[in-house]
Amino acid sequence: MDYSNKIEEWFYSYSDDIYNFLVYYTGSFDVDDYVQEVFLKAYKSLHLYEKRANPKTWLLTIARNVVIDNVRKNKLFRFLPIDYLTSRFAPKDDKSPEKVLMLDETLSEIHQAILTLKQSYKDVLVYRLILELSIEETATILDWTHAKVSLTYHRSIKILQKKLSNTHKGGRQNYEETTP
Repeated sequence: MDYSNKIEEWFYSYSDDIYNFLVYYTGSFDVDDYVQEVFLKAYKSLHLYEKRANPKTWLLTIARNVVIDNVRKNKLFRFLPIDYLTSRFAPKDDKSPEKVLMLDETLSEIHQAILTLKQSYKDVLVYRLILELSIEETATILDWTHAKVSLTYHRSIKILQKKLSNTHKGGRQNYEETTP
């Protein structure tokens, strides 16, 4: 197998997905070095790749591990940049300032609530809700069972909804108060 050609093919197929994941996971658009590190690690470990796994899933697993390794080194972690969420979920056909402002405020509230969730809930929300990966792909990346992915996802959604409904009932509040 020609490793260079395989990695090049995967780079053209999956680099945008890897980039988007890293932007979500790090909270920064400056992730080009991480993307490079992911594909470099993939190249060095290609002999370990099991062909039964989807290459995208394998690369996302490497990307997650690259970020975790760097977070451990830097003790720095931010989650889900609002600017990126706004650009991703903003209505394309309705650009009224009121709607854009409401969307920004809503996304900001969601972002703040997500920041208070425990890490496993954050992980599963990013993979399932934001990146729209399947249960199987998420389970492979996180090394969990399908049941654990489903259960954790539903729990995280339920807790997130509770945090957001508490905010809307009594105005703005400290999200930490509702953390289980």
